[in-house]
Amino acid sequence: MEIRHLEERTDVRELIRAHGLAWREAYDGVLAADALESVTVDPTPGEVDQWIEALSAEDASVLVAIEEGAVRGFVDLRWGDAETKAFVGEEAAELKAIYVEPAYWNRGIGTALFEHGLETLPDSIDAVTLEVFAANDDARRFYERRGFERTDDGTVEIGDGTYETAVYTYRR
Repeated sequence: MEIRHLEERTDVRELIRAHGLAWREAYDGVLAADALESVTVDPTPGEVDQWIEALSAEDASVLVAIEEGAVRGFVDLRWGDAETKAFVGEEAAELKAIYVEPAYWNRGIGTALFEHGLETLPDSIDAVTLEVFAANDDARRFYERRGFERTDDGTVEIGDGTYETAVYTYRR
């Protein structure tokens, strides 16, 4: 497995595919069916362009995991002037997303992405925060095993539904 920075348009197309597959698998039973189906696994060129723009913040680090010649997962960390949620402090980064294609779960890819992502953060960052669906037990366990502590609760609206969330913080 190779972990590296996002480099080219093909990476983004494959990243979107991994994201969509992971979203549909991880949130099955957590989110409504229409919310699951709204996430693409076969992006149009326009969707790829939108993702390229969204992933190109200056104070961000997007890493991909390459296995068998394709992107199988990614991590997106944001800090400073990059778009982060209100619960992210000045000296913290937000773990905006970490997704691994379901066929590659439990192979250490998510852990490797997280650990490599931490190495890309500026020294001034002393914490990493994230928001996860409270009903997503697998994700909560993943983060807790890596030293995250639950620090807050919230809600998020997706489609016609409102979902409970848990905010976690990792101290560096």
